[in-house]
Amino acid sequence: MKKTVCVLMAVFMAAGVVFAQAAPGAAELLRRVDNNEVYSTIEYEGEMIIEYRNRRYVKSMKAWARGNTDSFVEFLNPEDRGTRYLKRENRLYVYSPDNEEVKPISGHMLKESMMGSDMSYEDTIENETLSARYNPVFSGSDTWNGREVWVLDLTAKKRTESYPKQKLMIDKETGDLLHYELFALSGSKLKEYTLLKAEVFNGRRFPVESEMRDLLRRGSKTTFVMRNITLDKPIAESVFSMRNLER
Repeated sequence: MKKTVCVLMAVFMAAGVVFAQAAPGAAELLRRVDNNEVYSTIEYEGEMIIEYRNRRYVKSMKAWARGNTDSFVEFLNPEDRGTRYLKRENRLYVYSPDNEEVKPISGHMLKESMMGSDMSYEDTIENETLSARYNPVFSGSDTWNGREVWVLDLTAKKRTESYPKQKLMIDKETGDLLHYELFALSGSKLKEYTLLKAEVFNGRRFPVESEMRDLLRRGSKTTFVMRNITLDKPIAESVFSMRNLER
């Protein structure tokens, strides 16, 4: 999401912490959001449903991740079959079956759209928590789609952040990160994320369907759906290897 929603959107993961109704401090609330994203491993099947310029594209995938540092994604839909991505620490690589070649994704390429979606490559590789990257300010209570939420405004600690400002809306009852907005330094809103559906796995809430909109792309949105989710089970080291990427 972070981070990756998914491996691609890891910043969207949330576990089931029930928040007290008393107003929490800003740092504590952001810490809870960070803690909701913690898992040792995840394996799942997923879809990216991209709607852009009155066209609809469905991309299916199988994905594995370890913490928020290592991930592997393989696309399975006919148009992209065999395209694979590997993230190790903060480095991202792609294998294209068209030319049978592995390429690193770096520099200006990180700002490009990933597979035509509303997420950039840059959105998928951030490893650090929000608490490490942003200073939070508690902005009180509000409602979002009929739910009572706490509102946090975040300001980046470093000038190198892709999104210098963020606004988070956190469900008071469930702790779900229902919605967040990403801003440029000027205050212009760049992207919006909305949680569409969460389910409970082994006592923890987890987002299984979410939506991202890149507001610089008119009429564009990407819906991310996760299925057959397995959390906190060992994944072989070989999954996150260059050999697996090149096979």
